[in-house]
Amino acid sequence: MGLKNKSLIEVHIAVFLFGLAGLFGKLLYLPPMIIVLGRVVFSSIFLFFIMHILKKDIKLKEKKHYFYLILMGIILAIHWSTFFKSIQVSTVAIGLITFSTFPVFVILLEPYFFKEKIKFTDILTCLITFFGVVLVVPEFQLGNNLTQGILYGIVSGFTYAVLSIINRKYVKEYSGMIIAFYEQFVATIVLIPFLFIQKPVFQFKDILLLILLGTVFTGIAHSIFITSLKGIKTKTAAIISCLEPVYGIIFAAILLKEIPTLKEILGGIIILGTVFYSTISNNS
Repeated sequence: MGLKNKSLIEVHIAVFLFGLAGLFGKLLYLPPMIIVLGRVVFSSIFLFFIMHILKKDIKLKEKKHYFYLILMGIILAIHWSTFFKSIQVSTVAIGLITFSTFPVFVILLEPYFFKEKIKFTDILTCLITFFGVVLVVPEFQLGNNLTQGILYGIVSGFTYAVLSIINRKYVKEYSGMIIAFYEQFVATIVLIPFLFIQKPVFQFKDILLLILLGTVFTGIAHSIFITSLKGIKTKTAAIISCLEPVYGIIFAAILLKEIPTLKEILGGIIILGTVFYSTISNNS
């Protein structure tokens, strides 16, 4: 199996896990920053032990790399906090779909980072994807929770686009597991103060869900996604990631009884078709 094929499989697995992660925003009755804190704490511990078992050297090659990975950890904390906030104030569908605007930001930003030309097909693919996103969003109303959810979701999408682009640069230097560990360890440090500010009350169920979220849906999924960037471009991974809301909406309907409307289904079909096209065209 070639590197590109392997990377495509990896990114699809990671996106499936990411799609299910959104449900934790509804399953956990905790502030968004506390959910993210629990997520990165257990993920960091999980990744540390895995790297210890595999005897991976976690030292970075250059001092300036520490600065960039600290920056990436801060961006990750903002991304996940706004992501769960979006889901909590609106719905799983709104949070996932508005976050999925990040491929548009990637295509706009990536040429400046890697001096690559923007292809017309990339722009067209993003426009079709964004059209699918607009269809899935039920309605735009100013001054209500739905609008707030949309805005938080877009901020989440923008920060994730920036994070994905920087990840692509450093995945050539380090394994996805090492990058994920540093990002999530830094995010842990950044978010710890909110544990004392918000003083959440944890139930046993919350701890179990946070462990599951941190290990399977974060530690494993995040490492797989970053590793996949070795064989495909960020914009390819970004467009494939538009499957995330499709998975999230399906399981939200099954587990949370958040039944999608006809517009949401139609938007999901458009997104799925665009992702399929992107996968095939980049694999040819």
